[in-house]
Amino acid sequence: MLLKFTKMHGAGNDFVMLDGVRQNIQLSSEQLRLLADRHFGVGCDQILIVEKAVNKEADFRYLIFNADGGEVEQCGNGARCFMRFVHDQKLTTKREILVETHSGLIRPRLEQDGRITVNMGPPVFEPALVPFEGGSGAVNEPLVVAGETLDISALSMGNPHAVQLVADIERAPVEKLGPLIEHHPRFPRRVNAGFMQVMDRHSLRLRVYERGTGETLSCGTGACAATVTGIRRGLLDSPVNVATRGGMLTVTWDGDGQPVLMTGPAISVFAGEINL
Repeated sequence: MLLKFTKMHGAGNDFVMLDGVRQNIQLSSEQLRLLADRHFGVGCDQILIVEKAVNKEADFRYLIFNADGGEVEQCGNGARCFMRFVHDQKLTTKREILVETHSGLIRPRLEQDGRITVNMGPPVFEPALVPFEGGSGAVNEPLVVAGETLDISALSMGNPHAVQLVADIERAPVEKLGPLIEHHPRFPRRVNAGFMQVMDRHSLRLRVYERGTGETLSCGTGACAATVTGIRRGLLDSPVNVATRGGMLTVTWDGDGQPVLMTGPAISVFAGEINL
């Protein structure tokens, strides 16, 4: 199978973009893992497939697969790259579109400065919907990991997140605790583990260990989850500049029940074909 693709990144979080509107794409988990492999394939954190919408209100449907071949519900940096891709491929001329995902509808918008803003919808704190077993929905939740009790915030931004505050982001035990939190039995669908350092009322630094991928240079939904966590804890005020290892994102949130808006770059790196 000869497959056309575009390699993109959003603040260093990189993707293989596939046009499922003009080509028929049916990939196995093995083929998805091959595409994501940085030695034997194209190499990426996630694979994103554009399809025709099933929902009549939407412009497109958006499928997301992690590097391990597993399908997930949402990807914030990917949503921005999705918008750039459909514009570059002339699949739409709209500056704002409605996109169908497994976690609901999102609205990416192309800004005049070339950056892209995505309305990610309101955050979800109900433990059963995160899902987070035994949670209370409070902003501070205890989580026992490797004999240590961590203070986390559990929430969903269309996908599950466990966010904790750290004093020094460079010394944060991301590699040690990240996989243990991801696979913690209280998160039945696994979880993205966020480590955030608050710098001032409008800025934070962030590292995220993403489920099915490992630590990435940036995580859009993780930036949203961290911002929401900081505001709920009284440590941050909207808007918030989120510094990741791959670049800067800006997140705004006006409080409970309100949508989270995330703005950042979306860059095309190269296009090609791969024989699967």
